[in-house]
Amino acid sequence: MSIVDRPKYLEKLESFIDAPVVKVLTGLRRSGKSRLLDLVVERLIARGIDPERIVHLNFDSLEHASLASAQALNAHLKDVLPSEGRTYVLLDEIQEVTEWERLVNSLLAEGRTDLYITGSNSRLLSGELATYIAGRYVTIEVWPLSFREYLSFREAFAADDTAGTDAEFTRYLRLGGFPGVHMLPLDEIDARSMIMDIYRSTLVRDVLARNRIRDADMFERVAAFAIDNVGNPFSARGVADFMKSQRRSIGHETVLNYLTALSEAFVIARVPRFDLHGRAILATDEKHFVGDHGIVNALFGYSDQRLPGVLENIVWMELRRRGYEVTIGRIGTAEVDFVAQRADEVVYIQVATTIATEDTRHREHRPLEAIADNHPKYLLTLDPLVGGNVNGIKHRRLPEFLLANEI
Repeated sequence: MSIVDRPKYLEKLESFIDAPVVKVLTGLRRSGKSRLLDLVVERLIARGIDPERIVHLNFDSLEHASLASAQALNAHLKDVLPSEGRTYVLLDEIQEVTEWERLVNSLLAEGRTDLYITGSNSRLLSGELATYIAGRYVTIEVWPLSFREYLSFREAFAADDTAGTDAEFTRYLRLGGFPGVHMLPLDEIDARSMIMDIYRSTLVRDVLARNRIRDADMFERVAAFAIDNVGNPFSARGVADFMKSQRRSIGHETVLNYLTALSEAFVIARVPRFDLHGRAILATDEKHFVGDHGIVNALFGYSDQRLPGVLENIVWMELRRRGYEVTIGRIGTAEVDFVAQRADEVVYIQVATTIATEDTRHREHRPLEAIADNHPKYLLTLDPLVGGNVNGIKHRRLPEFLLANEI
């Protein structure tokens, strides 16, 4: 099967080849980290690197289970790699190797290994790793396919002719961006089944087992609540109160621990609120988004009620892909869907399904018009004829925004 390039990630990875830092790829399981390492191997060979100097191991595979300790893996690398000269080691899902931090530190200390590792848990860089190699790693967040990448996959793998932009966006909206889903000629039922398999595998392997959660049923209920409320603000105490109304008892601290475990595995992300007047992060009623919006429809089926939240989820992911730090803006009693910051750049964004009525247009404009500074302001919708600039607010169609090189 052919491998489709993901230029944004590859360009960044290529810029760090042979740099004296560990290249750390993190992200949701099945977001494409393994394929990116395959592409790095291709690039290394294209540069004239002898394949005998390259080792690429995936610890999701039972084939390498016997190497899942630092000592065993170190012995294997010494056995298969040349004893002198530059070597290239790519280790996939490194968190499956016990004491892997010590191995990474040892390879760095030797000074002749160009090292790439991936992991499906944000704690990959916490604790001992940060202690061992502080300042000697670069992190690359790998996300499921953007809409632009999705179109490239459809062009490469679709069994039939691809449709126009709007029809393809509808498919992307419903099925999300897991690369594997779009490498096979799946109908929507089979695609949803595949997404559910990814979701359940992630819960079991990257959350339940790793965090030693005993009440799997309650944990899955909390996870489902968070995903069902994508784009809606809620608190851990609010989730506990909801469970109580369903005659299920859970403390809000336990809910908070569950949400933290889900975010560490990139299943969800907590996005804080930011007071635009007080210029401070607010501690209450954060919004939660999903690591891939296809999980929402796979878990609950498509619903017009969830559409606004799913659209926000897509925009949030796109902003994060582009390197923005994202918060939810509050100005008085009004809310700005996204405040996106990257270095000195600030962008304000509202997302709506439509602004077909004057009331809707006014509701979406009001928060942006209340912001006194001159940073760019955008309103993104699915309206077919949207465009122009109204009171300094630029109207854009959401699919076109996703395909633009820059905001």
